[in-house]
Amino acid sequence: MAFSPRIQARGIQLLLGGMISRVHKDLRFTDIPKHTEPLRVETGAGPVNCTVYRPSATTGTPAPVYVNFHGGGFVVGRPEQDDHICRYIAATADCVVINVDYAVAPQRPFPAPVTQAYDVTAWVAENGPANNWDGSRLAVGGHSAGANLTAAVCRLARDRSAFSPRLQILDSAPLDMVTDPAAKLSPLAKPLLSPQIMRVFTAAYVPDPADRADPFVSPALADDLAGLPPALVITAENDRLRDEGDAYAKALDAVGVPVTHRVFEGVDHYFTHTGPVQVGKEAIELMAATLRTALSA
Repeated sequence: MAFSPRIQARGIQLLLGGMISRVHKDLRFTDIPKHTEPLRVETGAGPVNCTVYRPSATTGTPAPVYVNFHGGGFVVGRPEQDDHICRYIAATADCVVINVDYAVAPQRPFPAPVTQAYDVTAWVAENGPANNWDGSRLAVGGHSAGANLTAAVCRLARDRSAFSPRLQILDSAPLDMVTDPAAKLSPLAKPLLSPQIMRVFTAAYVPDPADRADPFVSPALADDLAGLPPALVITAENDRLRDEGDAYAKALDAVGVPVTHRVFEGVDHYFTHTGPVQVGKEAIELMAATLRTALSA
């Protein structure tokens, strides 16, 4: 008997969530002190818990702020998997980092995660003085599913003119939920993402196939990209999602959005978490360096 995508997604949460969210021990940056505090933000799709990472150095001037969305196929809700990236960026980019524990499917499918991601970011932009960060100097980014949410947040911010992120970071983003995963090829015989698990993720997050072409679900299919924030787009050579990330970077550039695009060779999806270690560190440093430049301007 075949199980429904909802039941399969719940099985992934319960049985594989810990494995999926593992981080290589040599990528955890445990030598960097962590200064964190909890934060709870009310949104149009319910309250959202966040973790605030503070830079160790204090200057008396509120630091800029970066809002981070973790990966997990829109199904695995483990923001702690990005602890290493958040602590590294807070320490080296001299900014406050907000790590967002957004809702996941199948319990909360689209559009709830998009609503939460946008509302948290808008709240961060508006509430800087009370929290000792500079909401006018804001960037947003994410990894895998979190990168998809990042693109949605930036699109909503543009459309609503509520705030203007100085940078969006898209790391190994799923940007096309319409194309069948089997058509997304990798040079590897067994890449990390299989068509089967990708179909489960998509069906759990967007149960109605008619919604999968929505630009807030499939940003790569949108034809109105002008006016979006500057972007750092990171793709991995062996990732099934590489082609759509590469195409999105080109599409942004074609309409005048400033884009830094880097393809990391010889690595697969989620390499900023699982390694190889040296390449993962190089990508995380690229994120931090690009943020430093964007937020200090």
